[in-house]
Amino acid sequence: MSDLQHPAVPAYQAQPEVVRALGRVAVFMGGDSAEREVSLKSGKAVLAALVSAGIDAFAIDVQGCLLKTVENPEFDRVFIALHGRGGEDGTLQAILSQAGIPYTGSEVMASSLAMDKLRTKYVFAGCGLPTPKFKTMSAADEAEQIVQELRSPLSVKPSREGSSIGIRKVHNAVELAEAFEAAAALDSSVLVEEWVEGPEFTVSLLQDRALPAIGLSTDHVFYDYDAKYLADDTRYRIPCGLAPEDEARLQNLALEAFRVVGCRTWGRVDIMQDAEGEFWLLEVNTVPGMTDHSLVPMSAKAAGISFEELVVRILLDTLEGANA
Repeated sequence: MSDLQHPAVPAYQAQPEVVRALGRVAVFMGGDSAEREVSLKSGKAVLAALVSAGIDAFAIDVQGCLLKTVENPEFDRVFIALHGRGGEDGTLQAILSQAGIPYTGSEVMASSLAMDKLRTKYVFAGCGLPTPKFKTMSAADEAEQIVQELRSPLSVKPSREGSSIGIRKVHNAVELAEAFEAAAALDSSVLVEEWVEGPEFTVSLLQDRALPAIGLSTDHVFYDYDAKYLADDTRYRIPCGLAPEDEARLQNLALEAFRVVGCRTWGRVDIMQDAEGEFWLLEVNTVPGMTDHSLVPMSAKAAGISFEELVVRILLDTLEGANA
């Protein structure tokens, strides 16, 4: 639920010249990652919005060999609604780039980097951006040492999964060892970081602009998969509840994080605030969810941008010279 109901934004219809310039659009969705079901929901929502806006668009459920997606393509450009590995991690972006097919969102390097939470944190730390203290974990018997080096509670994450899949909050070495085994079953790279106790915020980015921040709260331990996509009791605050100067500081931090990772066009940055009011970067999402529970459309609506206009604006950046 949202703490503030925003007035309906006007219906959006793409101009004839825009429709002609974009040509035929394939919405890639589904895929083989752990986020397949969410991707299908995102893709269907994106497709419906594009068609409603007058764009010639159709869906492709991408499964199996990604190289097949560029064999005799019957489309001019791709709206990527694939979440997780294969679609969000630079693999698909590299294939489409080599084939000369324009696609939405970040390019190969930024997609690959942002998908890897551990290496994204290395970039944040190297650039002097605030992110919770962290360690990489490669074996369960490292738990005792890590608990001594970091301040409990801790967050344990597979480095290259999205939608909060595999994330656990732990308080001691026994719990850490157990959480490591669960995370390692999903990814060979496991990230452990200090847990920031306080409100969570997310900032959506569109064409180098930060949209209104959203404050998140849930009765779950944290904003997990269920809270993101299934629960009806997750609370979304728009306005986010911060003083204007603090929201501006939050938005600027999100935009800086987005830029240092090398992202383009659209995405979302997740941030925690501690008891002292300081902000801490968690991660960058280059293909955020676009479902009925999703945050980017919610933030865009608060800025007066309809879902139809949002997806068309994302597509417009695929035109030659759009990012020059």
